[in-house]
Amino acid sequence: MAELKKPNCGARLDRLPNTAWHWKVFAMTGLGILFAWSNGISGLVQAQLIEIGWADNNIAAVFSSLYSVGMLFGALVGGIIGDRIGRRKSYLLYVGIHLAAMYVAAASPNMTFLIVVRTIMGFGIGALLMTLFASFTEYVPSHTRGTWLGRNSFVANWGGPICSLLATLITPYVTADANWRIMFIIPAILSTIIWLVACRNFPESPRWLETQGRYDEANELMTQIEQTVERQSGQKLEPVPVQEVEQVQEKVIPYSHLFKGELLRRVILGSFVLIAMNVIQYTLMTWLPTIFTAKGIDIQSSFVMYTLTILGAPAGVFVAMMLMDRIPRKTMGIGILALNTIVGLFYSVQTDPTVISIVGFFLQMTVQMYVCFASAVYVPEIWPTEAKLRGSGLANSVGRVSSIIAPYLVAFLLNNYGVTSVFVMMAVVAVITIVVIAIFGINTRKVSVESIGEKAE
Repeated sequence: MAELKKPNCGARLDRLPNTAWHWKVFAMTGLGILFAWSNGISGLVQAQLIEIGWADNNIAAVFSSLYSVGMLFGALVGGIIGDRIGRRKSYLLYVGIHLAAMYVAAASPNMTFLIVVRTIMGFGIGALLMTLFASFTEYVPSHTRGTWLGRNSFVANWGGPICSLLATLITPYVTADANWRIMFIIPAILSTIIWLVACRNFPESPRWLETQGRYDEANELMTQIEQTVERQSGQKLEPVPVQEVEQVQEKVIPYSHLFKGELLRRVILGSFVLIAMNVIQYTLMTWLPTIFTAKGIDIQSSFVMYTLTILGAPAGVFVAMMLMDRIPRKTMGIGILALNTIVGLFYSVQTDPTVISIVGFFLQMTVQMYVCFASAVYVPEIWPTEAKLRGSGLANSVGRVSSIIAPYLVAFLLNNYGVTSVFVMMAVVAVITIVVIAIFGINTRKVSVESIGEKAE
């Protein structure tokens, strides 16, 4: 029997120098995430719907919560589908679902119809965000993977500010009914453009093809990538030995394996990392103006202070991106959470508006550093290729549950125990997560995707 040659795509990808090919894949993933900003316009759209009489606070709550439910199931089901059909088809499918839902939402005839479409939109973006962050780990070299993933987070972080700017620019010129529809149409058009570009240019993951036993396809694609990189860099790549095998070795990890052994440990790790992210980020992003007023600050001043505070977000992601490949992942996760806890508790007892704004800026920095670490880098990279999207999707789904529960807990604490209790709650969540990272965490910095996967088997 003739021996087959296993293409060894992981080692071949890891020895590639950074070139325009990497930036091209990054641009398609980063812009795919940025233009899928339906999450960032939630508050803006809700305000317009209430103004035109389509919704009251109760209906708005249903509108928001069902969107979150859609995101939960999108991450869960999207991961299962994505590991089966591959990275390229997943990208096109989930971007397609999300942009189609935005177009349909913009033409909604009534609130009931819009709520249904918004739930589908949530499914699309839940699957899309999980897929793009997790899949991108397979395209970039291990020694710079953290920086590349951090860049995705940095780009995605501008979705909120862009939405707010667009709303500010168009509001004086259109009616409230036209305003919210335009807020769906603009990202839908931009997503359509990037989807068409990806149809022609987004490659399948050679690593995924290899795990499926599709050696000839993986080797052909890998050879094309190497030739492109050699041409762009002007460097001749060192050859990587191929492994000869007697038969195709398709790796199959059943979904049930996520609930036992090392993979279960990683599900627990990823879930707690994302629970902390969702609880802390949601609480600060959604409740800060309310917390300001609870401190006796008038509503106009609270919005000014909120704006000053959120300026720390892009700064935090940028700092995290620069540090990601310099600090071991476990150390970084534990360190950011500890810093966030200290700054948060100090922030909670401040009463002077100037001090609140300054400390709030640094608090927001630590929050977004952790968001970059958790959702863009650490959780996407801790899985073997053959179960990457299912593992990441399961952890994301568990994390989403916390974002559904958190609003009720925050409201209860604010009403009964005051502002400091909210920050104590976040501190408790952070400390629990620190313990989980310390016990279950793995160091993935500059470790190949294949080595990370082998340790999970």
